Amino acid sequence: MSGIVKPFAMPFSHDHTQLLLQLNTITPLSESFQQRLRRHLLTETFVQRTILLRPGEIAKRVYYIKSGFLRGYFTDEDGKEHTTWFVGQGDLMLSVQSFFSQSPSPEYIEVLQDSTLQSINWLELQSYYADFREGNLIGRMFIEKYLILSEQRNHLLRKTAQTKRYQLLLEQYPQIEQLTSLKVIASYLGLRRETLSRIKARLLKKTLFII
Repeated sequence: MSGIVKPFAMPFSHDHTQLLLQLNTITPLSESFQQRLRRHLLTETFVQRTILLRPGEIAKRVYYIKSGFLRGYFTDEDGKEHTTWFVGQGDLMLSVQSFFSQSPSPEYIEVLQDSTLQSINWLELQSYYADFREGNLIGRMFIEKYLILSEQRNHLLRKTAQTKRYQLLLEQYPQIEQLTSLKVIASYLGLRRETLSRIKARLLKKTLFII
């Protein structure tokens, strides 16, 4: 998506070779770092609608999405959902506030599509920071990426026209309407579902007119 920074894409193979190759493009990895990563990575499969984290729970793991699609969201006092993140194959997913501070989460993490996830826990991540120079560098770069993503989302909601928000999301995730509901997409864009339906209809009409 033009002008949008995404988390590092990290293709995976069963023996983690592709992940290690990708991380090596960030900084050279020592053999001991690679061995520890192979030992720590946990691979799990989750079905659609699985809740990985609930408000009040402490996020213990950071997930790499080998396949699938997830979102982060919270509910307001009226019970209305507000989607804050979408992440797909090759992305990382975590509750940033809860994971890094080891405090109760304010949000949910939900599996939107059957997914295979690989993860390490908070204590394991701290060992990378403590024991490896490359662990600190990679961690810092990921944190910087999340800060940029957060700023971009704030800009999207506050300064971008409604139709443009929807178009930018489609550029980032072309298949998103097959991966989740219109209601969830509208909550991410800060729109009412009815407003998003009108935008879709207007864009479709425009496309047909051009054809």
